[in-house]
Amino acid sequence: MNLSNAVVRGLVLGTVAGVVYLASRRTSADPPRLVEWDRVRGLAEEMSQRDQPLMPAPEFGVAEQYRDMVRQSEDLIGSYLKMALPLPLEHVEVFDRLQWIDANIASFQQLFEPLEDLNRGALYNASLGTHLFGGFNQNVVSGQLGVLMGYLARRVLGQYDGVVLGREPVTTGRLYFVEPNILLTQRKLGLNGREFRTWIALHETTHAFEFEAHQWLRDYMNGLLRQYFDTVGQDLGQFGFGPGGMVGLAQRVVQNASRTKTPLEWFMSDEQRGIFQRLQALMCLLEGFSNHVMDAVGSQLLPSYPVMKERFESRRSSRSPAEQLFIRLTGLDLKFEQYILGEKFVNNQVRVVGIDQLNQVWKGPEYLPTLAEIYEPERWRDRLGV
Repeated sequence: MNLSNAVVRGLVLGTVAGVVYLASRRTSADPPRLVEWDRVRGLAEEMSQRDQPLMPAPEFGVAEQYRDMVRQSEDLIGSYLKMALPLPLEHVEVFDRLQWIDANIASFQQLFEPLEDLNRGALYNASLGTHLFGGFNQNVVSGQLGVLMGYLARRVLGQYDGVVLGREPVTTGRLYFVEPNILLTQRKLGLNGREFRTWIALHETTHAFEFEAHQWLRDYMNGLLRQYFDTVGQDLGQFGFGPGGMVGLAQRVVQNASRTKTPLEWFMSDEQRGIFQRLQALMCLLEGFSNHVMDAVGSQLLPSYPVMKERFESRRSSRSPAEQLFIRLTGLDLKFEQYILGEKFVNNQVRVVGIDQLNQVWKGPEYLPTLAEIYEPERWRDRLGV
């Protein structure tokens, strides 16, 4: 799991929160923040424990076992891809659900800070009604993020955290393994524990190869996010105050609803939608590439691989109607679509031209597939002449 659509959804929520305001008496009170992180943490922690057994904290020595699996994965992936990491992966953490929530809230706070700056600027010396509505937006955004993170905390098995938009220089990212979720899934599916954990380690370690063997990729992703924040600032100027702005935003929503099926894109300008689609294409590639490597290496290394693959995929298709509705409403269906579309794209390229030719995608931004090319892999080959 890498940068999820939960993050992109947060950006869209920030846009919505920033562009809808009321106009009345001015006030000098401090403007409300876009997100109240203590509330996010409280909701996420409550939901992460609901309707599921309380799993024990990871046992002593488990972290070192995961570090061994990551070291093994580094060698196997490097051999398969003919790549090498500039530095070995040193930050390998084994978390319970609450620790995963805290780590991701810290990352999300960094990611949301540009939106918070825009929010503060737009609300400075604004109307009392605007402040009141800002408080309402804070409750909505914080509540949605808390529920979303609580849901993910119950399901995430592993994660590569590349510290997107972090202020400190990044040498290597961090690998997280949520042991209670892994143990619960292993038991439910009746899987070999060591092999299942190795399979997950292969996926997350591949994400490290994607970013750390190709230093331009993090800068490219950060550039897309900063471009998005710039367009949010433009929206604040265009829609920020008065009923006219609300009418303009409503017109945009009506226009977009007629030409896109994705509710997340209804509030976006043409420029924002272009950035979003570039991010979506990148995420499809990242997740599909990691799935491919996990399967290609795992099928040779792990005797129980066919059983794991079959049972794990059946897990995805056995969600209740209520859970499917939740996934749709929160935009997580886009995240799951990334795995499917990305894996089809990568497997198609490897089957037709081989892994060495596919590795051209890591040369630079111009080699990355567009969203149209994700859907039609032959278009990427035609464009690059491979």
